[in-house]
Amino acid sequence: MSAFLLDSGVAAPRGEATDARATRPPCGRRRRASRRFAAWLGAVLLAVTGAVFGPAARAAEPPVPRLTLEEAEQSALKNHPRISAAQLRALAAKQVVRETRAAFFPSLFADATAVGTAENNARISAGGLNNPFILERNAEGATLTQLITDFGRTASLTSSAKSRAVAEQQNVAATRNQIFLALDTAYFNTLQAQAVLHVALQTVGSRQLVLDQIRISATNKLKSELDVSFAAVSLGDAQLLVAKASNDLNAAWANLADVMGSREARRFALVEVPMPPGLTNNDSDLIAVALQQRPDLLQFRAQRDAAYQYAKAEKRLVLPTISAVGAAGTTPIRDPRMGQNYAAAGVDLSLPLFTGGLYAARRSEAVFRAQEADQQLRDLEDNIIRDVRVARLNVDYALQRMALTEQQLENAREALDLATARLTTGLSSIVELTQAQLNEISAEVGLANAKYDYHIQRAILAYQLGQWR
Repeated sequence: MSAFLLDSGVAAPRGEATDARATRPPCGRRRRASRRFAAWLGAVLLAVTGAVFGPAARAAEPPVPRLTLEEAEQSALKNHPRISAAQLRALAAKQVVRETRAAFFPSLFADATAVGTAENNARISAGGLNNPFILERNAEGATLTQLITDFGRTASLTSSAKSRAVAEQQNVAATRNQIFLALDTAYFNTLQAQAVLHVALQTVGSRQLVLDQIRISATNKLKSELDVSFAAVSLGDAQLLVAKASNDLNAAWANLADVMGSREARRFALVEVPMPPGLTNNDSDLIAVALQQRPDLLQFRAQRDAAYQYAKAEKRLVLPTISAVGAAGTTPIRDPRMGQNYAAAGVDLSLPLFTGGLYAARRSEAVFRAQEADQQLRDLEDNIIRDVRVARLNVDYALQRMALTEQQLENAREALDLATARLTTGLSSIVELTQAQLNEISAEVGLANAKYDYHIQRAILAYQLGQWR
């Protein structure tokens, strides 16, 4: 009789309270039964909602595709515009190397000239110090120019261009790592939002059950309307949590689609990621790895090298440039005073004597910019050392937080079971149960946050180290 009264939500007589508590099932069994009922109620609510609002739409929808973290990263690598832009910049930088290196090779140009004059022996009388003699003619020929030496200036410019091309290649890797970090964060945030929504839906089911039980007790004059009001408020809080969790999940899907390079906020069946292995306790090892592998650091080093090589080239501006020039051709239609064929070759030496301080200023500017690049590189190295240490500390804290929230959730569940039993037997009010429910849901949400925050912190540490799977 006492067990029946407990299950039906009706309090046992005062004299039978002790027997009822004695026949109460163990805490773990009640907890499992409560969870099963909450899950069943949630499934029923979802089924009823689907039956009312969208059976035809669901029938037309394709199955939700499965998505792993590695597949999401490959999608971002293929579709994200920032990665494509970085790759295009790297290809353009390679062409600059070819442009600069072209000065080592001969240049050959074809020429065709046709000249008509108003009178024979026409001369240009104005517009210059010379007074050229213009003859009617039609001529075709070619001009060949070959650099003999500029005393290493072109070689230094080519080395600088190669270093900048290397820097752009490292920028591709740095951009990829940035996108991968954003993708991992969005992926785990979506999993976290799903977990919170699942907790919220279960909370609505369990609080609806409590509200129904208290209403029955109030109808039987065993509970007051105040208890009913408290239970209704508690249910309303859970429904608000469902609304917020649904909104957060939709925002997470939109963010994940954006990082994957898709303009459609598609839904996927996200695959859980196993917990990553442990870390070394030596921060010096992690810092050494970061200083050796970080692609943005390698990019800055290549840019620094390019700046010093360019400064070396600018110092050689004052040196002479020696080139060979040759020209040959034929004149099928010509003035009688002109020959039918022509050919000439020579050596040209160009030596700057005075440029108004232009070359000296360019040399000084290049040296100052190279020294600036050196200081920027040092600043980046210091920032990386700091970021690696901070990221390692955040990983340790996230792991500790996850263990603490697991224990907190276990304690909250036990407290909720006890509060539920005390309310059922009439030993406490709805306020105690409401507080226990609040503690339990806070612990569940906290555990979900801690679990996926640990994954995110590990992804941040991998980014700081310049490592990716």
